[in-house]
Amino acid sequence: MNDYLHPHLSSGEIAAMSSLGLAHVGDAVFELMVRTWLTTRGTVTAKRLHSRTVAFVSAKAQARSAGKVLPCLDEEEFSVFKRGRNAHVNSVPRGSTYEEYHTATGIETLFGYLYLSGRTDRLQTLFEMIVEREE
Repeated sequence: MNDYLHPHLSSGEIAAMSSLGLAHVGDAVFELMVRTWLTTRGTVTAKRLHSRTVAFVSAKAQARSAGKVLPCLDEEEFSVFKRGRNAHVNSVPRGSTYEEYHTATGIETLFGYLYLSGRTDRLQTLFEMIVEREE
């Protein structure tokens, strides 16, 4: 039986995945981390939780998050980020620029890669860099 909450895929299995597949998983991981972080910090109403979550997970916000973590990435992580950033997408949502959306996709790809690799310690470190001044 596979453990989908604590995956440990090999680098070969992850390399075989599409960048947008990794970003799809990474988007969910990032949003779950944001939701958990907000809830454990005392944000209690559903409306406030939703609005604060959206403020963190939008493409514009994720692009800003990239600026906080990019200087701290190792060569492998930066390569994964670039793989996601350079992925071909069919559309860009309103409210974000082409560059913001691609940067956000890069961060999502990195989060998906780290999660599927079982590197939750590194995920936590990067997430803390993103939210450290928000507390």
